[in-house]
Amino acid sequence: MASFKTAIVLFFLVSLMGSSTAQLTTGFYSKSCPKLYETVKSVVHSAIQKETRMGASLLRLFFHDCFVNGCDGSLFLDDTSTFTGEKRAQANFNSVRGFEVIDDIKSAVEKVCPGVVSCADILAVTARDSVVILGGPNWDVKLGRRDARTASQGAANNSIPQPTFNLNRLISSFSAVGLSAKDMVALAGAHTIGQARCTSFRGRIYNETNNLDPSLARTRQTNCPRTSGSGDNNLAPLDLQTPTYFDNHYFINLVSKKGLLHSDQQFFSGGSVDSIVKSYSNNPRSFATDFVTAIIKMGDIRPLTGSKGEIRKNCRRIN
Repeated sequence: MASFKTAIVLFFLVSLMGSSTAQLTTGFYSKSCPKLYETVKSVVHSAIQKETRMGASLLRLFFHDCFVNGCDGSLFLDDTSTFTGEKRAQANFNSVRGFEVIDDIKSAVEKVCPGVVSCADILAVTARDSVVILGGPNWDVKLGRRDARTASQGAANNSIPQPTFNLNRLISSFSAVGLSAKDMVALAGAHTIGQARCTSFRGRIYNETNNLDPSLARTRQTNCPRTSGSGDNNLAPLDLQTPTYFDNHYFINLVSKKGLLHSDQQFFSGGSVDSIVKSYSNNPRSFATDFVTAIIKMGDIRPLTGSKGEIRKNCRRIN
C-alpha cells in the first residue's frame, strides 16, 4: 500500500514538472517587479513614436522566438563559439529587427528590478503593448518564462513558416507547435501591421495570376523589380488600407485577392480556412477575440520554467 501511495505521489510530481505551461501566471512578477508593465510600456511607446513600423517588428519577434524551441528568448542570442544562433536563419537574416529596442527595455527593467525578469517574458509583454498601442486588443500576459542558454539556426530554418508556403504546409508548421488552423489564421492577422521586403513577395507579383488582384501586382511592381538582387530590401505594406493600425483590414484584403505574400493569400484560396477569413473580414470583434486566444496559446509553447534556463542580464548573451 505504501509503495502504491508513493507511486501516486511520484506520478503527480512528474505531471506537475512536465506541465510547464501551468506555471505561467499573469501575476508572476506582482511582488518581485511591480513596475514591470509601466517600465516596458514606456520604452515600447517611445520606440513606436519614433517609428510606427517598430510595433509590428516587435510583435514579429515574439512569433519568431516562440516557433523555435518555444518562447525562450533564444532569438536574441548572438552567435558564439559553441552555437550559431537564430538571427542568421533564412526567415530572420536582414529581416527581423527591433533588437536594440529589446536591449533598451531590458536595461530599463534591470534598473527597477535587477536579475528578476527574463528576456522571454519582456518580449511577451512587449508584443502585447505593441498591439495595444497600434489600436489592437488588450490581454493579460502570462509570465514566468526563463531564458534559453543556447540557440539553433537549424531549428529556426526548420520551424518558422516561409512566405512561399502553401496552405497545407502552413497548417503543418502551426500544428507542429500545437496551434490549430483557426489559431493560425487569427495569428496571421498580425499582418494587418508592418511591411515586407521585395524578396518576400517578388515571386507572387510577377509569377502568380490566379488569386491576385492585377492592380496590386502593378502597384507593387513599381517598387520591386523583377530581377533578383535589385531592390531586394524595398518595402511594401502588408495591409494596403491601414498598415499602421491593428484592425481586420488584412482579411478584407484577402477576400479581395490583395494579400501581399503568397502565404497570406493561401488563407483565402478555395481551401479549408476560407470561411474563417470571411468571418474575420466581416467581424472585427471576432478576429480580435480569436487573436487574443491564439497569441496567449502561442505564448505557452514550451516555456522554460522553474530551474530551467536562466534570467539573462543581457538578452544578447548568456550569463
